[in-house]
Order: sequence, then structure tokens, then C-alpha cells
Amino acid sequence: METARQGGAKVRGNAASGSKNARLLPPHGGYKNLLSYQKAEVVYDATVRFCEDFFQKRDRTVDQMVQAARSGKQNTVEGSMASGTSREMELKLTNVARASLEELLTDYRDFLRSRGAVEWEKNSKEALYVRRLAAGKIAPPGGRGTTGTEGTKGRVVTYEDFRCFEDRPAEVRANIVISLIKQTNYLLDQQIRKLEEIFLQEGGLRERMTRARLAARDNPSPLTTSRHGGRP
Repeated sequence: METARQGGAKVRGNAASGSKNARLLPPHGGYKNLLSYQKAEVVYDATVRFCEDFFQKRDRTVDQMVQAARSGKQNTVEGSMASGTSREMELKLTNVARASLEELLTDYRDFLRSRGAVEWEKNSKEALYVRRLAAGKIAPPGGRGTTGTEGTKGRVVTYEDFRCFEDRPAEVRANIVISLIKQTNYLLDQQIRKLEEIFLQEGGLRERMTRARLAARDNPSPLTTSRHGGRP
């Protein structure tokens, strides 16, 4: 089984074409091991809390932002689960997740602009701190450990690592989530590129079924041979 790793996330391809050991339905699911999913979950939790703290409950913006954050997370899950039968569907749903988070990013930027606040520069000390914290390279105030999800055996960073910032001003918290969204989008972009490569190399379920039938014909099982008097 061939496993492709990008940005710390694993995207699996099927075995080499024509191999008699190639599986018709490759391993799928496993979304909890994807860094893109782990970060999307943090973005969702952070957005729910942000909306509770800074918007009126009936504000339409709340529903829009929470739904966009949920879409980013859930479509990553659905794409991973669909990968066994449809690489095309996995690619489509992962793209939907990416688009949803881009929509959410725009909402946070609108929030800053409407308040006359400034978005952190990509390589500002604040943005770099959030990226390192999100990667588990540094411990949050209060400390939960420093080995993060960029290591192969690191712990999973969750919203608990960011809960200590709930007393910060709205502009700071918006910028923290913006940095998290950008990191998640980067991972999804890598994931999409790898999925495109796998799809071009392996095709979809129809192609796998054709290869499986050809492999079965060329390598008949002993049971099939015995039923035909020793002839394939």
C-alpha cells in the first residue's frame, strides 16, 4: 500500500496498477489523523466561541460563520469517508471544505475592517507565535506539552490550547483564528494537490474494477482452476 504524506497529513493511494494484491476498495476514513481535519476542528470550536462572545445570538452573521466553519470540518470528514469508492468525490468535498474556510476567512477580515482593526502580517511575531502554537512546537500559557502534531508521534493540538486567549480583545482573537484558518487552508491545498495526483495515476472506482478483473483473469485462484478441470 502506498501512503503519500504532505504537510503531516496522510493521503493514501491504492497499490500499483496491475498488481494482483491491489485492493478494489483502498483503505479510507482515518480523517482524525489528517492535520487538515485537526486544524479545521480547532477553527470550528474557536469560531463558535468567538460568535458567542462578540455577536448577538440572532445575528445572521453567527449562523453564516458557524456554518462555514462546520462545512470546512465536515466536508473534510465526508471526503475522507468517500475516498474508498470515489476519489472524485473525495476531491470535490475537500475543495468544498477549502472554499468554506475561505468564506470564513473573509468574514473575519470583514469583522476587523468594520472595527478599523488591522490583520496581522504573515510573518509578524504574533502570527508566527500562533503558527508555532498550532503546530504544538511551543506550549500555551499554562502548558500542555510541546511535542505537537507536526511530529509523527506528537499530541493533537485542540482548542484547549487556545482557550487561555478568551479574555483577549476581539481584534486579537479574530487575528488568532485568521492565522489558524490560513494554516488549515495551506494543509488543504497540499491535500488537494496530492489527491489530484492520485486520481490521475489511479483513476476512480471504474478503473480499479477493470484492473481487478484483469488481475483475477491473469491470476486465477486454485478454487477457480479446480472447478474448470485444471484449466484457467
